[in-house]
Amino acid sequence: MDKKEILIFEDETNIAETLIYALETDGFSVQRVATGSEGLKILEQKKVDLIILDVGLPDLNGFEVCKKIRKTSQTPIFFLTARSSEVDKVVGLEIGADDYITKPFSPREVSARVKAIFRRLEGRVEQITKNSKSQFVIDESKHKIFFRDVPLNLTKYEFGLLKTLLKRPGQVYSREQLMQIVWSDPEMSLERTVDSHIKSLRMKLKENEPAEIIVTHRGVGYSIDEEQS
Repeated sequence: MDKKEILIFEDETNIAETLIYALETDGFSVQRVATGSEGLKILEQKKVDLIILDVGLPDLNGFEVCKKIRKTSQTPIFFLTARSSEVDKVVGLEIGADDYITKPFSPREVSARVKAIFRRLEGRVEQITKNSKSQFVIDESKHKIFFRDVPLNLTKYEFGLLKTLLKRPGQVYSREQLMQIVWSDPEMSLERTVDSHIKSLRMKLKENEPAEIIVTHRGVGYSIDEEQS
């Protein structure tokens, strides 16, 4: 079995080396970067299995780095920070972190938590939804949707929108309904946000199918029509 790859965002060398030693001792493949921008460039080039992200990076705030990652990836993220206030922990978890570890910490505890999340991910029963007449496959456990056996590179909200439309082909959803279903905090969003994500989703679908699968019902909302494909 291939080693799980872990990317550490940490500018303090002694902390990074301690983590690397503990994780590599437990059989993980580890790469370290000292800045947020450097790590984001690496993530554009390859996929990793887990990210340990220091909040206090010298260039980008770790929360901002997390937000950027979550636009395209659901890779598990552990925040590592000297901040111990409840507010910081809540913010980190709400923007997509999977765990939160405050300094000082035990490297063995970090490694144990990493192994625990991998066990949860590997032990989770895959929930795959496929309609025999559909050209789409929804793999909810991996947060992916395939179109004609090709995985679509979707953001969190694009995934939620497409999954919602596919569950009931032909049904027209208003923007307000889609916001209530897909967005965790719809009161803080705007209806035009739905339009923006639908536009992006259409562009990605057109890479594999020129026909307009997502139908706009003016003044009402959106539906999906696979018969167009």
